[in-house]
Amino acid sequence: MPASLAALTDALLDAARIAGADTADALAVSGASVSIDIRAGALEQAERSEATEVGLRVLIGGRQACVSASDISSATFARLAERAVAMAREAPEDPYAGLAEPDQLAQSWDLAAFELADPGEEPSPATLEQSARTAEAAAMAHTGITQVEASAGYSHRKLHLATSNGFSGGYARTSHSVSAVAFTGTGTGMERDWAGEGRIWAADMPGAAEIGDLAATRTLQRAGATRPVTGTYPVLFDERIASSLISHLLSAVNGASVARGSSWLRNALGNQVLPAGLSVIEDPHRTRISGSRPFDGEGLPTARRMIVQDGVLIGWTLDLATGRQLGMPSTANASRSTSSPPSPSTSNIDLTQGTASRDDLIRDMGTGLLVTSMIGSTINPTTGDYSRGASGFWVENGVILHPVNECTIAGNLADMLRRIIPANDARPHLSTRVPSILIEGMTLAGT
Repeated sequence: MPASLAALTDALLDAARIAGADTADALAVSGASVSIDIRAGALEQAERSEATEVGLRVLIGGRQACVSASDISSATFARLAERAVAMAREAPEDPYAGLAEPDQLAQSWDLAAFELADPGEEPSPATLEQSARTAEAAAMAHTGITQVEASAGYSHRKLHLATSNGFSGGYARTSHSVSAVAFTGTGTGMERDWAGEGRIWAADMPGAAEIGDLAATRTLQRAGATRPVTGTYPVLFDERIASSLISHLLSAVNGASVARGSSWLRNALGNQVLPAGLSVIEDPHRTRISGSRPFDGEGLPTARRMIVQDGVLIGWTLDLATGRQLGMPSTANASRSTSSPPSPSTSNIDLTQGTASRDDLIRDMGTGLLVTSMIGSTINPTTGDYSRGASGFWVENGVILHPVNECTIAGNLADMLRRIIPANDARPHLSTRVPSILIEGMTLAGT
């Protein structure tokens, strides 16, 4: 059996045709990853994994089935295709399932311009261990830190997608990462926080000591946290967690939710969903960014697009099937794994930044809560009702006074998002760039 991913997808398509499929697409993925974990000064885990997986989707009319395997032998491919065709014949009819038209498919792209794979050598386990130990040592150098868990990792992943109507393309992606979790205090007074960074290219990574230092600083700032007073206050979502608010909006404009009628924004197309002047933009062509890709999971060319423009919702996130169901063209947002059919999802997201700094918003918010961490989630996807556990810092008269924890913030996403005030502190290297966000008048449950 040929080893290249392109050859594997071609062999799968041949097997599907012989087994009786009308049309098919095939995905082959290979990857290797290395991770090192340090805990309390000792090597806790060193792990390396390598795998090649293939997935086949076959269609017979409007009936489809997906199968996957990690065995890439010729005999397995034949059995896989036969099983998929048998499953498709028993599957319910789906009038929206099907491949793209040939003229919809991506024809060419400049993969080098994306810079998705670091050309450097894979870091050795010893190099990764040293990075983790450096982060740990930097955190432990802070008085009051009692324990640190540090990790470093690397991965290299390749994929190739091919369809029976003529598309064939693939790309590789690398990832370097270092993180640290620091602890202070004991028993019920124990607090922890973390810091972590990941980049496609090793040359873009910050120093491991800087990461460990930040984890310790954040943890020590949380020492002595108390519960805040219940009431209605402004809440400032720190940049670290502000993207969760936009992720709720993105979930609500996902074509799968809209088509099911289960989205709280299902009737909001063309309506104001953010304050005027704010936009949400998807750009899958950003250089050296983890969410970038030249084509989607159905072989359509990706492109920069507006989701929200000047506060107005102007488009759903669609793959071919949800687009057909809603009577709209795909937005080239199909994503898939080897074992499942395509479904819509976004990649690189930007929320328009404001002009004020986070410190400016803290100064102007008066008395309220700066949220730096969230746990749990009660989000009603149909109504947008929102409730989450939170911790962070209490602010009075525009000054941070002390850390707080064990509180709940609540509201309704439709109302919350129309009142957001963004800062200007979004980190440029992230796939989702969302600055700190201030929302007035949220319900806070504490003591």
